Amino acid sequence: MTERQTAKRPRLPLIDIARGVAIVAMVFYHLAWDLSFYRLIPVDAGYDPGWVAFARSILFAFILLVGMGLVLGHGEGVRWRAFWRRWLLVAAGAGLITLGTFIVFPDSFVYFGVLHAIALFSLLALPFLFTPVWLTALVGAAVIALPFLHADPLFDQKAFSWLGFWVTPPLTNDLVPVFPWFGFTLAGVAAMRLMRGRPVMARLAAVQPRSRPARGLALMGRWSLLVYLVHQPVLLAVIAPLAMALGSQEAAREVDFISSCQATCEAGGTPGALCVPYCQCGLEGIKRDNLWEPIYSGLVSAADQARLDANNRQCSALIYPELDAE
Repeated sequence: MTERQTAKRPRLPLIDIARGVAIVAMVFYHLAWDLSFYRLIPVDAGYDPGWVAFARSILFAFILLVGMGLVLGHGEGVRWRAFWRRWLLVAAGAGLITLGTFIVFPDSFVYFGVLHAIALFSLLALPFLFTPVWLTALVGAAVIALPFLHADPLFDQKAFSWLGFWVTPPLTNDLVPVFPWFGFTLAGVAAMRLMRGRPVMARLAAVQPRSRPARGLALMGRWSLLVYLVHQPVLLAVIAPLAMALGSQEAAREVDFISSCQATCEAGGTPGALCVPYCQCGLEGIKRDNLWEPIYSGLVSAADQARLDANNRQCSALIYPELDAE
């Protein structure tokens, strides 16, 4: 089918609303993550099981909607001009994310995050818009299942980790590998193709954003890429100065560290009087080497670990002086 014949495609407002709900949920999650990172709330959103499940559900929604949107926009014939325009915007956004995180977090920058995955999955899914639906569903199920059946240390390396078969997750702030996540894009393709041309599509199309909140969500869904790119810088521009003004982050981290260190030290059989200088030494080393971020993010590089180990040996000599003579 020609581009002219497929130029005008009706939108499905419910998809825009769903995408809007997903982007609002993502903003809320990143707000919680930023607040926990700066110790303004007690929960650790990066590791708490409930928050991790919440983040995975948001990612699932976005990846599923990629497949559904491809069918709505190109299921009767790929509109190449519209496809490449959208694809280039997503790819450019992915490049900005990589550049920005490399500047701020060079050891854990985002090299294959959500936008990188969406750009690649959009290309990989195009043939499945026209294959038999059963084949699309079968391939999608296989892509989801394979990483649970096979893993290899080779994929721990960044050069191969984006495929998804790692044993130990690589050091990065965000990673959305092809396996299993591309399978959910194919699930979205298969689901929308099964619905297309059936009465359910007419009922879905009848759902219109008549209320103000629904219209707002639909608008955010249509501009989800822009919201994704700007929301985190905006949040950090407010939260970071607030945390600095309150002095909450460093003070809370110091209290948490001393308390945890003291408990661990005494549990190992060391008298409490000796644990005090040991933990104080450890705290000073962390502050001196600027290791708060690796410790609290869990993204500890080899160089960071070497500094932590050296500091631990130095502080242990305060408790066991004979170590200093070895």
